[in-house]
Amino acid sequence: MILLGILLMVAAMAWLWRWLVRHEADVRLRWAEFAAHPRVTALRNRFAPQIAFLQARLSPAEFLGLDLTIGAIILIGGVWIFGWIAEDVVTGDPLTVVDMEIAVWLHLHATPTLTDAMKFISLLASWPVVMGICLSMAVYFVRKRSHYRLLALILTIPVGMFLTVLLKIAFHRSRPTWDDPILMIETFGFPSGHSMAATLLYGFLAAFGVRKAQAWRWRVLAVLAAGMLIVLIGFSRLYLGVHYLSDVLAGMAAGSAWLALCLTVVGTLQRHRAVIR
Repeated sequence: MILLGILLMVAAMAWLWRWLVRHEADVRLRWAEFAAHPRVTALRNRFAPQIAFLQARLSPAEFLGLDLTIGAIILIGGVWIFGWIAEDVVTGDPLTVVDMEIAVWLHLHATPTLTDAMKFISLLASWPVVMGICLSMAVYFVRKRSHYRLLALILTIPVGMFLTVLLKIAFHRSRPTWDDPILMIETFGFPSGHSMAATLLYGFLAAFGVRKAQAWRWRVLAVLAAGMLIVLIGFSRLYLGVHYLSDVLAGMAAGSAWLALCLTVVGTLQRHRAVIR
């Protein structure tokens, strides 16, 4: 059942990307027809000032445009979700009951083959792998003289992973305990360090890919691939019995918030400097 769920998720992601690529022209045509509908046109004329304000906030060319808007939405959403989960964990709300039920079910259905696969997936967000990829990207940015991207990288990943340690110490939540554990880890569990590291690293790579890619299909692929990796890594920590569901979700939420904050601040600083010059 677990393996089937993973395969279905991968297949759904691949189908979605393939469908968008094949129907790009049709999607654009349908959107143009919708925008040209008389009722839509009337609404656009009626709320022209408000629409102009929103367009400016969603325009990549504006100083306080699309990047800042998306960053603010992700930051606020990530902080809110993390706070909601943290409150449930601290007060022992029903989410902690769901945590235990899922952890027990996964532990009882573990198999040797799937365990090996989950261990490999989990390694994709381990400290050596994350820092190795981070160092490679830092060297690339230095060679390209891309100082703002280098600053964003340093703030996002190394500083973000240090923030994970501080959060673990602050909440000092114990990990699941088993009579026959798959992995033995002594550190605190909330939030999940692997989930947060995966969100920071692969989220940063997705943002970089979106910036570099010209065709929208490759941008969509970068986002879908990063999202799938983050979810798989988070699930691997659940399966291996070293985290609860709330640990994983909190790690993703905190990682998303920190990623959005770093990219938004550095991007706004870069555009501000460009405007001054």
